[in-house]
Parts: sequence; structure tokens; C-alpha cells
Amino acid sequence: MVDILQPPPPVADWAYFLDFDGTLVDIAPRPEAIRVSAALPELLENVHRVTGGAVAVVTGRTLANLDGFLHLPHLAASGVHGLERRGSSDIDPRELLQARDALAEVRICAAKLLSACPSLQVEDKGVAIAVHFRSVPERGAEVYRLLSQAAKAGNGALAVLCGKMVVEVKPSVATKGAAVEAFMAQPPFAGRRPCFIGDDVTDEDGFRVCKARGGVTIHIGPDGNETMADYRLASPDAVHGWLAQLLHAKQEAIS
Repeated sequence: MVDILQPPPPVADWAYFLDFDGTLVDIAPRPEAIRVSAALPELLENVHRVTGGAVAVVTGRTLANLDGFLHLPHLAASGVHGLERRGSSDIDPRELLQARDALAEVRICAAKLLSACPSLQVEDKGVAIAVHFRSVPERGAEVYRLLSQAAKAGNGALAVLCGKMVVEVKPSVATKGAAVEAFMAQPPFAGRRPCFIGDDVTDEDGFRVCKARGGVTIHIGPDGNETMADYRLASPDAVHGWLAQLLHAKQEAIS
């Protein structure tokens, strides 16, 4: 296995794409139980200022849910793995219609899973459905198998994502990589070197798009995790410290 290096210092004229859970905040037993450090919103606000606005949070959460934690509604962001976008062009709604209809079968399947095992958590995002099994990890394989079977009703319109203790079904037309492409086509992201930071398999598509553009890719987590990212940071705290270097560099340039 190839060793993954520590990333170089961040640069103000890059374009930054940041995952949320496991990257900016630690994973919690339930999605609503995460703890956002008091300093994180101010850090993101400062990164936004130093980069001229070229920073976006790219998350599996809905934008409404994300805003409830960060309270930064002006920050560019993509929710539900690329289905929701703020600060870039929207997805053609016609592309989502078939997937929305196909999700009905998945919704029924998720309800049956929850009825059989109340320790599961079903998160219905309207345009995607996630089943979290953090409290019952032994049920993960069953959750994946049954949701995958239900998703076949979409005839390719749906994609099944396996994250950390969660299986999510969403329209296949949208990915985190597609969200990055949309942001990079518009100011203030256009023309910059992209930097994607994430911790989960759902972030690999963002890594792929950034690498194709000669960008910087940073995986969050311990050594040994399989990833196409070129660099590694150990934890969300390490991400905060790495991003803070942007502010220190700016202050040194002024003084």
C-alpha cells in the first residue's frame, strides 16, 4: 500500500470543497448528535474571506440541516450528495423526476426495515433516503441488500451509496463530483486549483474530479484506509488546524 503524505500548506487562491461529517465535525452515534465547535463557523467565515468566497461545504445532509448547525446561509454549499446546490447552477428538475418516482419503492423498504428493527434510523430527505445502522452495525449487510433490491425499480435512475454506518439511495444523476464541476464552472471558483477534503467513500467522486483537474485531495482518517486521495489528515481537528494556516499566512503578509 502506498503511503499517503501530509498535505502542503493551503493556498489562498485555491478553491476549497469540504465534506462535513467526519471532516469538519466528528462522527456521532446519530446524525443529529454531532457537536460543532464554537470556533468552526468563524473559521469557515475567515476562510471564505481570505479566499474571496471560493469555499463550499459538500455534504450528504440537506442544506437546511447544514445551516441549522453552521448558521452560514451565505456560504456556498451542496447538500444531499450534490442534489441541492447553493452558489452554483441547479440540476435540471426533469432529470430528477424519474428518480423521485422510483424512490417510492425504497421508502416502503426503509419503513419495513425500521419496523423490523427500531434501532435503525431512517432519514428521508425527500430526494434521497438514508438508513443509519450505527446502533446496530450487525444489520448493515441486510440494510444494503434490501435497499439495493428496492433501488433496482428505478432502472438505473437510483444509486446506492455505502457510507460510514449508513446506506443511502439517491438519484444517480447527482454526485459530489458533479457538484464540484458545477462550482468550478462559475466564479469565484472558476480558474482556481480545486482542493477536496473528505473522509468517506461518498467523497471519492469529489477526489476523482479534483485529481482530473490537477487538484489537491485530502482524506481524513487513520492510515490504511483505501482512498484515491493523495494526502491525509488524521481528524477534523487536524483539518481545522490546516485551514487556519490560511489565516496565519494572510496575517503575516499584512504585518
